[in-house]
Amino acid sequence: MEALQFLFSVESWRMAVFWTLSLIFSYLHLLFRGIFQKSQSYPRRSLHPSSEQPICIITGATSGLGAAAAKYLSREGYYVVLVGRSSHLLSKTIQEIKQQQEDVHLKALQVDLSSFQSMLSFKSSLEQWLLDTNLHPSVQLLINNAGILATSCRFTAEGYDQMVETNYIGAFALTNLLLPMLKNSSTPSRIVNVTSFTHRCVSQIEVDEETLSGKYLKCFSKSGRYPFARTYEYSKLCLLLFSYELHRQLFLMDPSHHISVIYCRYPQFRAADPGAVKTAIMREVPRHVSQLAFTVLKSLGILQSPENGVDSIIDAALAPREASGQYFFGGKGRTMKSSPLSYDAKLAEKLWASSCELLREAQLTMQESTKAS
Repeated sequence: MEALQFLFSVESWRMAVFWTLSLIFSYLHLLFRGIFQKSQSYPRRSLHPSSEQPICIITGATSGLGAAAAKYLSREGYYVVLVGRSSHLLSKTIQEIKQQQEDVHLKALQVDLSSFQSMLSFKSSLEQWLLDTNLHPSVQLLINNAGILATSCRFTAEGYDQMVETNYIGAFALTNLLLPMLKNSSTPSRIVNVTSFTHRCVSQIEVDEETLSGKYLKCFSKSGRYPFARTYEYSKLCLLLFSYELHRQLFLMDPSHHISVIYCRYPQFRAADPGAVKTAIMREVPRHVSQLAFTVLKSLGILQSPENGVDSIIDAALAPREASGQYFFGGKGRTMKSSPLSYDAKLAEKLWASSCELLREAQLTMQESTKAS
């Protein structure tokens, strides 16, 4: 009965129809570009020679794409910091990777991206770990991979929608917290934001503080039910807008961005869209419905395993520095354009301002709580 109710809901049909069409459109667009235009792709580059071992931080690394990325990049010579909410699952993932290759360097740190306090604790733990292990206090690669698809309305301790905070606000906050360490790298550092083809389903959005926090998300649905599909699309589009805005601020607005030293001081930004991948992100969807969705996607030939779906993320992570600001999709180093709305500079500026204000309010709330205790 639960599966039937879910299957015939508006949000379920939105996922089935709009998401599938968006994914097919992305592949067709990639195909036509390859036939009629010179498709732009970037080769993967090996690590820059450096006396310091490169540090890579991957959020949502307990399974799926995060675990697959950790496995690949650890073999590339990165000291990979796996980040997730469950210490047990983090330890299990590290054990599985080391069973296949013992000499890799891995570290597990807990963080809940729906909690500002947890992110601050994570930063302190990371800095202390780097100090204790005599590693350089810098980060060379940050992959914002963590994401959830919540089918029910839940709010965090800060009062924000949990899905929006985990998928976007958490990535925004963590990136800003780690920015000094990324700038401290002696080699060009990178930030890869893992987004989704579902962002193409959004035709217009509001990015003021109240909408961003999720307080009025229920208003998006005429039925009054939680619009989880639209909320997920919203969070992924916000992540893209943030990626492009940060790229504009650090590169395009700096008249000396062509000087090589600038690439060391300021991290490069890329967006990666892995497409449809069979991961645990559908765990809140009724099992029979998720199995049906995977079966349909597999019959269409567009469902990937995490080991294959991670290609676009690795492409973005290891692409040369001129790939900053690109949207990677389809593997083989290929890039394409995201939705026209994602390139709206005024919308991105407004989103940036709203996000900064939410971050400031959260910091003030934590300070007041600390004083009160």
